[in-house]
Amino acid sequence: MTDTVISFRHFGFQYYSQAEPTLYDINLDIHQGEKILIAGPSGSGKSTLGNCINGLIPFAYRGTMTGELNVAGIDTRQSSLFELSKKVGTVMQDADGQFIGLNVGEDIAFVLENDRVPQKEMKERVHKIAAVVDMEKLLESNPHELSGGQKQRVSLAGVMVDDADILLFDEPLANLDPSTGRVAIELIDEIHRQGKTVIIIEHRLEDVLHCPVDRIVVFNDRHIIMDGTVDHVLASDVLHSHGIREPLYLTACKYAGVKISEEMKPADLNQMDLTVCTPKLKQWYDANVTRVIEEPSKPLLEINDIIFSYDGVRPILNHISAEIHEGEMLSLVGKNGAGKSTLAQVMTGFIKPDSGTILMNGEDLSKYSIAERAQYIGIVLQNPNQMISKTMIYDEVAFGLRIRKIDEEEIERRVLNVLKVCGLSEFRKWPISALSYGQKKRVTIASILVLNPKILILDEPTAGQDYYHYSEIMEFLRGLNEQGQTILLITHDMHLMLEYTERAIVLVDSEKIADQKAYEVLCSPELSKRANLKETSLFELAQKTGADDPLKFVECFIRYDRRMRQNEI
Repeated sequence: MTDTVISFRHFGFQYYSQAEPTLYDINLDIHQGEKILIAGPSGSGKSTLGNCINGLIPFAYRGTMTGELNVAGIDTRQSSLFELSKKVGTVMQDADGQFIGLNVGEDIAFVLENDRVPQKEMKERVHKIAAVVDMEKLLESNPHELSGGQKQRVSLAGVMVDDADILLFDEPLANLDPSTGRVAIELIDEIHRQGKTVIIIEHRLEDVLHCPVDRIVVFNDRHIIMDGTVDHVLASDVLHSHGIREPLYLTACKYAGVKISEEMKPADLNQMDLTVCTPKLKQWYDANVTRVIEEPSKPLLEINDIIFSYDGVRPILNHISAEIHEGEMLSLVGKNGAGKSTLAQVMTGFIKPDSGTILMNGEDLSKYSIAERAQYIGIVLQNPNQMISKTMIYDEVAFGLRIRKIDEEEIERRVLNVLKVCGLSEFRKWPISALSYGQKKRVTIASILVLNPKILILDEPTAGQDYYHYSEIMEFLRGLNEQGQTILLITHDMHLMLEYTERAIVLVDSEKIADQKAYEVLCSPELSKRANLKETSLFELAQKTGADDPLKFVECFIRYDRRMRQNEI
């Protein structure tokens, strides 16, 4: 066995502000050159474990440590944040919180400046790494003005430019479209093959497994639940039972009554033994396929020939037209920087288009102020830190109702109900500063849901959420939708798109290239490639097992899965 570079022995940590430890009796060895995936529900302690490795605990986040932790031969209690930063490079899930430079180039070069690298060498290394992550044309750009995916690329470059032996990625896929996420995983794998030790903390397990991983460490309830090979973990029921989404192709096999074993090599669909799966999947499909008759609905919102440009030269939205029907839940998808969030800002009035109109029930919304539009369209932004204005969770969710002079008793009823649905009831008296990024996201969703707008727009509503809270939030949104609430989801989560939305509008390079059923989009190689999406593994499974109509197989799975999910929640 290779040398151990990280060793936890009966390790525990408790924040000073918390009554209970966040980590308890952790025993874990990570060896030189390994690639480890750490998975677990929100709040299970994954990010806290990562912060112990990179030195943010105990040097930035204070608390009580017990047991032992050794990183690259260093006792972390006797070290410093600077010393550990030379051993461990970190890409945080909140990219905005990691930026230092005024432009992309300065940010990538920051660690080199600290090390007093000669300027000529510094520029060469920055340009080389920027080219690797496809950011060489944006070196002069302000990092805070980039799209979510571009920000993540800059953060990745900032780590790659240094020569730390251990690299820690805290939810590196949180803001990336599927194709860009696949590239990020390939970049991380390339770094790993250079002899680096790589630790990935991530909810999007199927996307991480695009490249090989040595082990999965499953966290819950403050300690390690399972530590094993990918095949061993996927063959167990530990992921589903602890709020972690398993690959969709495995879910489909389990619905068909297939018992997944390590010998089947379930870690990779291309290598998996599907001998047992094929006949059972056919039987399951024949028993569950149905013909769905759709009822037409009238347009609630009409987007007519919208054109918008920030600089008057390069269009961000180029002749965009679409309809949102009353009572539907649909997806707005496409590659990073395609114009999805910009279109949402035009709809809410945050941005005035250069030309075109937005009509609600035939009425032009341009005559209304942003505040007046809020009674028609509510939006939850991608970055929760851009929305939060209060110190305490309860006050943040109640804020919109209070400025509308709602009775305090009614406010309490509505706030407590939404907090429960969003999995935040136990935190209602907490300060927002004590929450994880994913928990902050749920607070901002709750603060808009409590207002009940006619159209609810959510920009990446499930980013950073574990399977349990993802399901809880989305089932709540489905419940609202079934009661007549119209919902538009801007998302990179192809699972969400498949499972919860009937229709998808696809934007690419400022233009609309598709408006059709969600599963049809993800079963089209051409559309997926153009929009930086990813064909669903369900479609690949159907093809590999000889389904007569792979498209119909995917539709059958979606409808069956929805029924199963509703029974679970």
